[in-house]
Amino acid sequence: MRLKRYSIIKGTGSFVPEVVVKNEAFLQNKFYEKNGVPLEKSNEEIIEKFREITEIEERRYAREDQNTDDLAFLAARNAIEDSGIDPEDLDYVIVAHNYGNVYFGSTTPDTVPSIASRVKHKLGIKNPGTVAYDLPFGCPGWVQAVIHADYFIKSGDASLALVIGAETLSRISDPHDIDSMIYSDGAGAVVLESVESEIPVGILAHKTRSDTLDHYKLLWMDKSNKPDYPGDDLFIKMLGRKVYEYAITHVPVLVKECMEKAGVGIGDVKKILIHQANGKMDYVIVQKTLRLFKAYEKPENIMPMIIARQGNNSVGTVPILLDMIMKKKMDHHTLEQGDHFVMASVGAGMNINAIVYRIV
Repeated sequence: MRLKRYSIIKGTGSFVPEVVVKNEAFLQNKFYEKNGVPLEKSNEEIIEKFREITEIEERRYAREDQNTDDLAFLAARNAIEDSGIDPEDLDYVIVAHNYGNVYFGSTTPDTVPSIASRVKHKLGIKNPGTVAYDLPFGCPGWVQAVIHADYFIKSGDASLALVIGAETLSRISDPHDIDSMIYSDGAGAVVLESVESEIPVGILAHKTRSDTLDHYKLLWMDKSNKPDYPGDDLFIKMLGRKVYEYAITHVPVLVKECMEKAGVGIGDVKKILIHQANGKMDYVIVQKTLRLFKAYEKPENIMPMIIARQGNNSVGTVPILLDMIMKKKMDHHTLEQGDHFVMASVGAGMNINAIVYRIV
């Protein structure tokens, strides 16, 4: 058989901030509808309903002295140590994020220089051939950055790539919007390496779609829900119900198409690692995906979940989840040689993507 070039995960890493914010922290918030009308229900009722739908009980926030580039660097360093590579040999450092550094007490994004440039600097990489750039693509940004790196590797342009997803969503969430309880901070990373193999390994297939005609503004930036909020700060906003409907309609179809492209059946997949913004939504997505394959019973432990303790850390969700599984930090969840798994995400754009991977 002829040797073909594949991208494999050489090492994984993550950084989850130590500041824990429980749901009870929002009891004192004054919540408003997006039209500025105060919510009538008590905060106790609002928070309990929120927990029932999303499963989120607590989330993680970066310390006041930490920024997105700090989280990205710590996750990257962890992945490099796990891979055992010399960072000077990296061809690419790609960082997925959406807001750059947002300093504590501010909502203004700082994106110059790029987060990737800052991370490369913090890692002390001297090699000018290590190309560093950022990729904003909504919550699916990290998965898309891995797809970028795979293209570079399969074209022969790269042998090693560091791909990071990092975000501090807590800094741009409106304290007067109940959606602010969803968002959290965190970072995850992988080192991808080029290998030649007679059998398909590593990234087998990927697929992406962008629905911008009718769905481009399901997530956007806008002023606070509180009508008399001082200043002109912009916060992340979301039409939650419409995002839910979009995701459960389109994500299962794209995941199935990606699996068919890889030649992998649902019975071959051990885990589905999906971006976690809403527990209820993720369960429906996986159930609908199984039904597309005419598999009506969900295999045990096919979908690892960390949302209850970590919330939605955007581009950090999937790589953090992957790192926890690879390092056996999750009960009942392991990935071994020969296992297939799927990584999928959905978010602002609206964008959806998926990757099918086989462990070497």
